[in-house]
Amino acid sequence: MATTEWAHTTVMLKEAVEALDVQAEATYVDTTFGRGGHAKRILDSLSPRGMLIAFDKDPQAIQSAQALNDPRLQIHHQGFASLGQLPARSVNGVLMDLGVSSPQIDNPQRGFSFRNDGPLDMRMDSSRGQSVYEWLLEAKNEQIAQVIRELGEERFANGIAKAITAKRDAGQLPDTTLGMAALIADIVKTREPGQNPATRTFQAFRIFINGELEELQQALDASLHVLAPGGRLVVISFHSLEDRMVKQFIAKHSREVYDRRTPFAVAPDLALRALGRQRPSDEEIKANPRSRSAIMRVAERLPAAQEQA
Repeated sequence: MATTEWAHTTVMLKEAVEALDVQAEATYVDTTFGRGGHAKRILDSLSPRGMLIAFDKDPQAIQSAQALNDPRLQIHHQGFASLGQLPARSVNGVLMDLGVSSPQIDNPQRGFSFRNDGPLDMRMDSSRGQSVYEWLLEAKNEQIAQVIRELGEERFANGIAKAITAKRDAGQLPDTTLGMAALIADIVKTREPGQNPATRTFQAFRIFINGELEELQQALDASLHVLAPGGRLVVISFHSLEDRMVKQFIAKHSREVYDRRTPFAVAPDLALRALGRQRPSDEEIKANPRSRSAIMRVAERLPAAQEQA
């Protein structure tokens, strides 16, 4: 039986690679290879002496990377928190595209979407760890509610959690995406126009089961370790929790923040220069509606002399 090829359109392809300011003989990192959209554009700008190091949890993404058979590409079947394993100041740019790839969303067997029925899974790496369904079978009501409330910013979190645990206790917990979406829709009676009632809860489950926010924080911290002076950090986020973390991280390391309670405290060393933020063009959003929530933030690693100034 033939394998379905799920199409993927890379968000902010041109803008992200331009923000990296790729130099032909330098080394770059793509922390989420996906289906290789950004990676291929970076490789196009590299000479035979350049190098691209890529990470991804998804076994299918690893297969896509290996199929390129490019000696300038090193691919690692790991999450991007592993960025910190690279040598200090060894790379000239780090790109983080935090979006879920279209093949993951569109393939019902991955369990990310309620558009088509599939197992309630949502793991980025389906070969490791618990699925959402397995977690819900054992999680306490309070934990489920907290995850939905904090990671999905869902005001009906308590009601959804109670409905889930009631179904579980009755031996009727849905193990498919459409079954879970229907359960949530019975609780969430109001929602923004055009948004499925399960959207926020599914986001929360995906973020939690993959440890996405913890991994993002680790990767952001690691970027300061691995970026050479003048190297660029480019991050594309797709929801407010991620973008807030990125914004706060760049702000913390790019401007002096004084605590008024300790006016004589020594200001922290600055490691980054903020270079701004950008959203997709109207043309891109029209062509690819999934890009509409994307925000790209860019910063540059300061030289050591400025960092210590």
